[in-house]
Formats: sequence, structure tokens, C-alpha cells
Amino acid sequence: MKAQRPPHLSFPNGAPHVEWRDHTMPYVVTALLVVLLVTGIVWAVDPAPPKTITLSAGPHDSSFLVAAEQYRKILARNGVTLNVLESDGSVQNLHRLLDPKQHVDLALVQGGVADGIDTSSLVSLGSVFYIPVVVFYRGTGVSQLSQLEGKRIAVGRDGSGTRLLALKLLDANGIQPGADTTLLPTDGLQAATQLVAGDVDAAILNGDSATRGLMLRLLKVPGISVMNFDEASAYTRLFPYLDQIDLPVGVLDLRRRIPPDTVHLISPTVELVARSHLHPAISDLLIEAAQEVHGMPGLLQRAGEFLSPVAREYQISEDAQRYYRTGKSFLYRTLPFWLASVGDRTLVLLLPMAVLLFPAMRLIPALYRWRIRSRIYRYYGALIALERGALADSTEDQRRSLFRQLDQIEESLNQLRMPLAYADAFYVLREHVGFVRDRLESTAH
Repeated sequence: MKAQRPPHLSFPNGAPHVEWRDHTMPYVVTALLVVLLVTGIVWAVDPAPPKTITLSAGPHDSSFLVAAEQYRKILARNGVTLNVLESDGSVQNLHRLLDPKQHVDLALVQGGVADGIDTSSLVSLGSVFYIPVVVFYRGTGVSQLSQLEGKRIAVGRDGSGTRLLALKLLDANGIQPGADTTLLPTDGLQAATQLVAGDVDAAILNGDSATRGLMLRLLKVPGISVMNFDEASAYTRLFPYLDQIDLPVGVLDLRRRIPPDTVHLISPTVELVARSHLHPAISDLLIEAAQEVHGMPGLLQRAGEFLSPVAREYQISEDAQRYYRTGKSFLYRTLPFWLASVGDRTLVLLLPMAVLLFPAMRLIPALYRWRIRSRIYRYYGALIALERGALADSTEDQRRSLFRQLDQIEESLNQLRMPLAYADAFYVLREHVGFVRDRLESTAH
């Protein structure tokens, strides 16, 4: 029977760099494991801020689109690109946000368009401005929408937020489509023109359709009046997304004292609504931009009234609540946006790293022991193979080959540097080398 020749094995030497590698390798392996694990946690929980986001705004030349363009310029200062999409208005904006196939991150949405729609996946960064409901009518003495029953009313174009809100308010006053009242799908300048011409008896204007210039022109027309919402407080109770606001005496024209008396109005607010996964750093930038754009006093608002964190139809995001309480963090106040983002994420690393540090420190000695013992075990593997070769029937040449391999093992051991803690295992190994040599010599005679 032909003897099985033991495989040729290479053995470590005693060079200084081998000992250095024994000491450093456990630290390197442990550090790599910790870094990979922490990096995975951070990227999963707190990914880097995106460089491009998309906002659905409104029709061409609308206040929605104007505001969005201002946001775009402000975000560009911090290296963030804001893609602004035109839309038909709040209804389409809301549908875009809720459609996962639409790559829209946030939108400007008028209050009152979300009734009956599940918006739990959306959050609000705050209210940004009013879009008041202004009712002009032919004649005088109208202070309730119910008094317009049986009239011709312009309620806004199909699919618009104006029409949706107008129908809700009329329905609350017992006026519904298809009854004696005629509801026409016109708004803005077209509705105002119809009102002046006598083609409609009243026009419900909302937001961009109720501009300062248009209201002044209508109030100067004989026979045209603006409705004073005497029941404004009741509307705000029945419709939580509405606010009561006033047109003070002379706010449209101080010289001519227009309006001559304070006009009570009701108004939904426009909210900056986002998907719930919006990055916290981007949320901060958007709130800061909205405060810069909408924080000044205007026709219908006081200075600092917007951005407002009042929860209405959508919950205020946790990131927005944190910003309203404490403002921007120290890093974002003092460093450029992207540098602050890196610093902020580095701080996030510290917590999981601290949690993993203690188990990792216990892993290092275990890795070091395994590396030293694995080196000793390699010698034992070679010795076992040599002993089996000695017990097998072998020729003289094969026995000489076994002796040469044993000499190679012994020479390698003479050069091997072994830590003092493992000296006992090292000397036991040398004894076993002598044992195998004796076996080889006994089989040679």
C-alpha cells in the first residue's frame, strides 16, 4: 500500500512585523466591525440630506408659485436645489403628495381640501399665509351666505380649492348644487367681470382671486358690496381650518378710507405639507426659508404671525416642533450647511459607538488569543500528518522527506516569537516535536 505523503506546509517566521501584526490585527478587525455597524445604523436611521427636493406649488403667477420660487432661491444658498412644479392648486398638490409614484417631497396646501382623505402619511411644517374668503355681491345688507339662496353665484373653477371650500360653506348654509341656486364655475377676474356686468349676483373669491387691486376696483363700482361675516366665530368653530381675520378701515386705501368699516372675514391658511420621511436638516432649511418669506407684515397679517406651528388638518412634524422650541442647532448656526450636516452625523455616531465600545473591547483579547492559538494549531496539524506518515508503510525516500519536513517545523519554531503568556503551550509544542521525531526514528530501524 502506497504511503500518503503529507502536504507541504508553510510556517510563520519570527520576523518583528509578524509579532506587530498579531497585536494590531485584533484592533483593526474590531474597529472595522464597529465602523461598519455604526455606519449602517446611521445611514438607515439618519441618512445624509438630499441635494435635490421637489415642491408642488400652484398655477402660473399664483401666490403659491411666487412663494415657492422664493424658497428655491433661499435653499440654493445652502447648496440645496428645489424643483418647483406648477399645478392646478391645492387639490392636485395634495394628490401628488399622497401618490407614491409622484416624486414630490412637499407642497403648499390650502386648508379644507383634505376632508375624507387619509393624510396620516403627511406632516405639516407650519402655516405660511392666509387666503381669505371674500364674498362680493350686488346690492346691500347681505351678512349671511344663506341670503344668497336662489341667486347666481360664481364659486370657482372645477378642481380648484376655491370651489371646494365655497361648496362646503354654502352647504353649511343649506345651499347645494342642483337646487334653485345657480353655481357657476368661474373665479378671479372672470367672476368679477360677470358680477359687474350683472351676469352673476355674487362671487366667492378666495386667495389669489381676491387681490388688493381687484377688491379696490369692485368696491368702487356702484351697487357692489362686500359681505361682512357676522358669524365668523361660528365658522371657525365648525371648520377648524378656518381663522377669523379683519380688513381694517382704510387698509385698502387710506386716502379714500376703503373699506369705510371693518370687514370681518374667514380664511383658511396655506400649510407647507411634506411627506413624513423629509430629512430633518431639510425641514430646518424650509422652515427658515418660510419664516424669511412670510414673516413680514402684510395686508392681512402682522409681523411674525407666520410661520405658525398651529396644528390644523395635519400633525406638525417632530422636527418642526423641535425647531420651533430650540431653533437651529449650534452646528447649523455656526457652520455651512453641508459641513454642519457632516458634523451632526458624526455626533450621531457617538451614541451607537459608545454602546458598541465595551463589547468590542472584550472582543479584542479573544481575537488575539485566537490568532496566537491558531498559529500553534497549524504546527500540530503538520505534526499529526507527519506522525501518520511515519506509521504508514513508506520507502526510505519518503522517510527522509518526513525528516526534512520535521526539521523545517523545528527550524520555524526556533525563529518563532511567542508571547510569554503562551510560553507553556509553546514548550509543550516543542516536546511534541521531539515525540514525533522519536516516532520517525523508531520506524526507520
